Amino acid sequence: MRIRRLGWAGVELEDGERRIGIDVLCDASFFEPFVGEPLTPLPEPSGPYDAALVTHLHRDHADAPALAGALRAGAPVLRPAPEDGSGLERAATAQAEGELAATGVATRVVAAWDTVRHDGLTFHALPAADGTGDPQVSWIAELGGRRIVHCGDTLFHGWWWRAAMRHGPFDLALLPVNGPLVEFPHRRPASPLPVAMTPEQAAVAAHLLGAALAVPIHYGTFSRAPVYFEPEPSAPAFVTHARERGVRAQVLEPGEALDL
Repeated sequence: MRIRRLGWAGVELEDGERRIGIDVLCDASFFEPFVGEPLTPLPEPSGPYDAALVTHLHRDHADAPALAGALRAGAPVLRPAPEDGSGLERAATAQAEGELAATGVATRVVAAWDTVRHDGLTFHALPAADGTGDPQVSWIAELGGRRIVHCGDTLFHGWWWRAAMRHGPFDLALLPVNGPLVEFPHRRPASPLPVAMTPEQAAVAAHLLGAALAVPIHYGTFSRAPVYFEPEPSAPAFVTHARERGVRAQVLEPGEALDL
């Protein structure tokens, strides 16, 4: 099993025969008016993908044009339910939803705790809590005899124990660590609390999941106060907190790969 970290929260998993992408992001131009150009690279996907997963439909986790270019013909994109409600409620997901529809890729809505099997691959959707209230799941991917959990940009929550009971042990946990503070125009008044896990919270989550190895994601690429701000250098802080809890942690730079 090889894990290649893409930019931001994106990763690729491959076992020599099959390859999948999770939360792929290549084009961040939509975000630049608010937080500037990405501070770290956004490597192109290797492709071709036998399936792709998105944890939620924010554009920085669901780059539909990049996915369409990387997917094999007929390969599915597994995703959570669409946002409902008013236009303002759907403001953060509308772009990715529109792009997915325009590309014509095959999508499948998967609810938390559901399992999908496709062409020898197994995926489990886990409950997750999006920091701005939009639908989100975390994903477990099983391939190459390994079990990987990818946690998008979830908040800390109480489902870690049940995830470990139902689907553990995990060979690798990919966890958001940047603990961002935000002031988004579609979510007012602004909250003073982080909208994704902090380094310490992510380390606790890795411990509760019983992950053999934890790798930080979702940090370092975007940060400009007050719209979206990462309060501290998150990856080294995560490694420190993880080791304090007896969790083996490793940082992968964008484009870097790891063999399990």
